This record gives sequence, structure tokens and C-alpha cells, in this order.
Amino acid sequence: RMHAAKDYSGAEIMRTLRDEVLNRGIPVVDFTSAVELIKDENGRCAGAVLLNMETKELLVAKAKTVILATGGKSYPRTGSTGDGYRLAGELGHTVTKIRPALIPLVCAEPYCRELQGLSLKNVTLALAAGGRRKSEAFGEMIFTHFGISGPIVLTQSDVVTLWLSQGYQVTGYIDLKPALTEEVLDQRILRDLQKFRLKQMGNALSELLPRRLIDAVLKLADIPAEIPAAALKKAQRIHLRQTIKKLPLTITKARPIEEAIVTAGGISTKEVNSSTMESKIVRGLYLAGEVLDVHAFTGGYNLQAAFSMGRIAALSAAGDKTDA
Repeated sequence: RMHAAKDYSGAEIMRTLRDEVLNRGIPVVDFTSAVELIKDENGRCAGAVLLNMETKELLVAKAKTVILATGGKSYPRTGSTGDGYRLAGELGHTVTKIRPALIPLVCAEPYCRELQGLSLKNVTLALAAGGRRKSEAFGEMIFTHFGISGPIVLTQSDVVTLWLSQGYQVTGYIDLKPALTEEVLDQRILRDLQKFRLKQMGNALSELLPRRLIDAVLKLADIPAEIPAAALKKAQRIHLRQTIKKLPLTITKARPIEEAIVTAGGISTKEVNSSTMESKIVRGLYLAGEVLDVHAFTGGYNLQAAFSMGRIAALSAAGDKTDA
């Protein structure tokens, strides 16, 4: 019912959905947490035990069908505290190991902290672990007080957290000029050195790199910022070129899962009927969203997956006419 031309906040969308539910005569219970899913004598899911967070009173809510859509363990302030894994596990479901996905990464290099807030566009971030394990992405990123973030970091963070969980050391580099070959970049550096030959190196690269990045690159290339551009030796120029093409990174860990956009892992999809989203373990129980072991790249795909699963689960649960 929202006009497509306007941008709406998450709070506005939530209010609209809530109003629609209430208008259809469906009760919404606030400040309440599900502490246990219950089954009837035939082993069918028959409701839940709820805890009122204000009064601390327990309530048994009976139902013909139950949809478990509690989210993952990311952003717990929204209610996704991981309770869904426990609730499903208690009924016999398999819960795969969870880890953060779409999350910023922590780096060992001090220059990341020194450059916090600096955004880079049209760069390549290449990461590797265990020799053959490699990942690469082109686009935008940003330096933070702990390491790196931004689109190309989030895109690769899923595989990085997997590598880290497997015990691999993750290293990589940023190619600051991916559109230029080393030979072309070398010619560009020579041109700038000639153009600004009377300036110090700290000022001679102002047309090649962002101002804040110059000092970090020179430091990593072991080139004093104070020396005149005309005095730069060939070996130093080669080292500078190599540093620009491969700014080193060492990934030590990901940020806490509470900061992740998406949780990887969850209830095994092998135990869910994909046509109805009904549990294969417990009849009458339907599962949808991030509580399942389903996640995707950034760009709206995770939202689409949750919406699609939610719709199938809702239609299936509402149309369930089978006898207990």
C-alpha cells in the first residue's frame, strides 16, 4: 500500500505491516519472548510457551501451526538473539555452526587506523588463505579504526570468516590503480616526478593518490616524504609502484557477530520442505528467513530470500488442512 516513489524507513515499513496485521484481527503480543515450542500427543507442533518480559509471567499459546522466523544472531537489538536456533534444536532440528557474514574485517596494519574514514573508489581488494583459497572484488571500500569495511569488504567477508573459522591465516592487498598495468603506472609516476621534481615526495603524488593516502604509501614503500622528487632512485620508484599495486593487508578476525548484517549457518535446509517451508522433523512447524542456513551477497538478496520464504511459509501454514 506504500507509494513506490518514496523512500521509507524500516520503522515506517514495520508500522505499516503491523497495522495491516491488526486490521485483519490478528493479535500482536509485545514485550514477549518465546521460550519453548510445544508439541501435541501426536508429535505435531501445537504452539509455544511465551514469557512476558515485563511481568515475567509465562503463557501457553496454542496454535494449529507455528512459523519460526526469529532471524539469525546479528543485530540482537532487533530481537534476533539466536533463540530460534535453540527452539528448533530442542525439537530435533540440526543447527549448523553459525558465523558472521557481510561484516567488516579487522586488520593488523596500523595504517588502517591512521586512515580511518578514508573511502576508496574503483580499487581491487584481493584476499587469500591456504595457498589456493583466493577471493577478489572491485569497487568501493573504507578504512576504519579497526580495519576495513565497505561494499567489496562485505562481499568477501563471508568467505573470509569461513577461512578464519577453518584456522587459516588471511592476507591480501589493495590495488589502488587496478586500471593501470605496472608498466603504465610506472610511466605515470615518472611523469609526476618530472612535473613536480622540485617538490618533496609527500607533495609530488598529489595528482595520483588521495592526500591522506600518500604518507601511508610512502611509509610502506620506505620512502621519506621529505626527499625531493628529483632525488628518487629507480629502486625506490619500483618499490613505490609495487606498493601502490599491492597495499598489504593482514586480516586477523571479523568484527563481532552482533555487528554482522547477516548470519551464516543455522537450521539445516535439508530438514525443511522447500515447497512449503514446513519442517520435515516436526509437522505443523514452518521456518523462514535467516534462522535457516541460508545467506547471500549484499545487495538486497538476503531480504528477498527472507520475503520469499516468509510468503511461502505463511501461505502454507494458513492453508494446512491436514489432521494431527
